[in-house]
Amino acid sequence: METGLFAIAAGIAVLTGFGAGIGIGIATSRAAEGVSRQPEAAGKITTITLIGSVLAEATAIYGLVVALIILFVKWPA
Repeated sequence: METGLFAIAAGIAVLTGFGAGIGIGIATSRAAEGVSRQPEAAGKITTITLIGSVLAEATAIYGLVVALIILFVKWPA
């Protein structure tokens, strides 16, 4: 297979970072809104937001790992 197709595939795999960034941004905005409405629940909201952010960021890291595998592993022809 051509090298260009591998580069395109790796680029598509890295696009998972956009979804993670959007998801983390939305979750953080909702958490800030929740804390402003109920300041006494700030601890629980922060914990849940951090767990969600970690899971979303893991998705982006998986996309990066897949992209690196696509680029650097020699596939049989």
